[in-house]
Amino acid sequence: MALIDELIQEGWLKNKRIIEAFQKIKRIDFLPQDSKDLFELNEALPIGFNQTISQPLVVAFMLEQLQPQPGDKILDVGFGSGWTSALLAEIIGSKGKVVSLEIIPELKEFGEKNIAKYNFIKKGIVECVCADGSKGYIGRAPFDKILVSATADEILPAWKEQLKIGGRIVVPIESSIWLFVKRNKEEFDKVEYPGFAFVPLVTK
Repeated sequence: MALIDELIQEGWLKNKRIIEAFQKIKRIDFLPQDSKDLFELNEALPIGFNQTISQPLVVAFMLEQLQPQPGDKILDVGFGSGWTSALLAEIIGSKGKVVSLEIIPELKEFGEKNIAKYNFIKKGIVECVCADGSKGYIGRAPFDKILVSATADEILPAWKEQLKIGGRIVVPIESSIWLFVKRNKEEFDKVEYPGFAFVPLVTK
């Protein structure tokens, strides 16, 4: 719990629902067996296949920008270990939906097993799909929010199209985290937060 206290004290975690999700959804449950003892480390950790579970500080920051709300429908691109999907599921509650995309089949299976520990899949709150996240997921669009956990070269057209007007996308582009808010069909407000590092988005 020391890590969560630290994130609150340093101002990374502010929103009550996000803090409660961090307290309930334990990072240790999303780590491979050989790195479970490192769950309190505030850094990204490898989960195999050149992918990582993101640094807690970064996940906290991205969720604070995303502003997930109860009942939201959220697309989680590159869900990897499943930690972000489970945090989102806890925040949006039983009336919400998280559609989680992971392109690497073994990681999709790993993440899905981890999310299932919290019954979110059984309850129908989280749906895990093995797919290329760069194309979004038209079958469940439009989304209230889109979270991307790997760096892209730009905000991709599929994400823009599949977001509701007023919706938010949080995505790493190169070494910045960007927040895009959809004003209308064509226009987005955007804010850049530089100084972050992510693994690249894997696409087909």
